[in-house]
Order: sequence, then structure tokens, then C-alpha cells
Amino acid sequence: MIEIVKTMFLFVFGGSAYYGIELLWRGYSHWTMFILGGLCFIYAGMQNHSLPFWKQVLKVDLFVVAVEFITGCIVNLWLGWGIWDYSNLFPNILGQTSLLYAVLFLPLCALAIVINEYLRYFLYNEEKPLNAKNR
Repeated sequence: MIEIVKTMFLFVFGGSAYYGIELLWRGYSHWTMFILGGLCFIYAGMQNHSLPFWKQVLKVDLFVVAVEFITGCIVNLWLGWGIWDYSNLFPNILGQTSLLYAVLFLPLCALAIVINEYLRYFLYNEEKPLNAKNR
């Protein structure tokens, strides 16, 4: 039960944070971005510390881009909600993901991994986050 509550808190934290970032960046967001942000934040917290930090960040970024693409295909192409369209950005894949946003997501992915570690440490007494020298 504790794991479920912890996961739900981290999901809501990540979803809220991403929704807020979109509000600051674009001036608006959509409820589906809350869900996408929550899922990506949970994945960021699942990284294996045996990997170098840059590989963890890259793994999370690839996950974010893949989930963004899948979500875009569902909500934009299939359902026609028109939440975003990257067709004007080069290169893009079906207008649902782009290289520019994949690069822009890199620092967000790094931040998500670190914040997730600190939340787990301070709120749930999990393993102490690694310092920069040990990454």
C-alpha cells in the first residue's frame, strides 16, 4: 500500500511539474500532458545507478520522446484533438516529435532524475542521492 501511495504522489508531482512547465513555456497545456509528465517522472525515478548519469538522462529522454510520439499519434492524429503539431520543425516524425524538443527535454530529464532521488530520500527514507563526483 505504501508503494502505491508513493508512486501516486510521485506521479502527481511529476505531472503537475510538467503541466506547470508547459504553462510557462507555451502559455497553455492539456490534461493529457499531466498524465504524460507523471509517467515520465515515474520512469525517471526507475533509473539504475550502475549506469553513468549521462546514460540515465539519455535513457529517460528516449523514453520521453517515444511516449510523446505514441501519445501524439493517439491524441493528435487518431482523435484529432490538435494538442501540438511539430510539422513545421525539422526533423520531425509525423509532426508528433522533433529533434529540437528531444534536445530541450535533456535538461528536464536530468532534473527529473535528481529531484526524484531527493524526494524519495527526504520523504521515504530511500537511498541517499549520489553526489556529482559519484555519478
